[in-house]
Amino acid sequence: MKLVRNTFSVAQSVMAALFAIAALVLMAAAARAGWDAVALGLDLQAAQGVIDAVGVLAAAVVALQIAQTIVEEEVVRDLHVSAPTRVRRFLSRFLVVVVVALAIEGVVATIKALHEDMTHLYAASALLLGTGVLLAAWGVFIRANRSAEDVEPEAMEQAKQEDEKLQ
Repeated sequence: MKLVRNTFSVAQSVMAALFAIAALVLMAAAARAGWDAVALGLDLQAAQGVIDAVGVLAAAVVALQIAQTIVEEEVVRDLHVSAPTRVRRFLSRFLVVVVVALAIEGVVATIKALHEDMTHLYAASALLLGTGVLLAAWGVFIRANRSAEDVEPEAMEQAKQEDEKLQ
């Protein structure tokens, strides 16, 4: 069993490293796109280029946060916190980043549609609507699982102690 746990830990470490590398590549691409946009001059076309770079940066934030979450939740922590507590914490950490990134991407898509092609406004609206639905579903999930914290307070206390170790 220890060999299996170690194998999973190595695989998760590799995944976290790949997500971190992807985040760095996306950050470099966003910086280059932003720089190139500003180098053309400070006009509406440059603003659109910077807005596009912000959208790429949002994807970089998601990739970096996923890498950090994998490392902290799956590699660094011991597996002695109960599964329901770990799932709630992992989903919450992941969803906060995804919702923010989708909202940023929705705003970027809306601005781009308004300035370039109004027919894309439906897709941007659908993205923002879907983000709102995801946020609402996440709220329902948290509310529905609030009672689980009352059932297993010792697991929440262990999770809080592990948080203090990581800081």
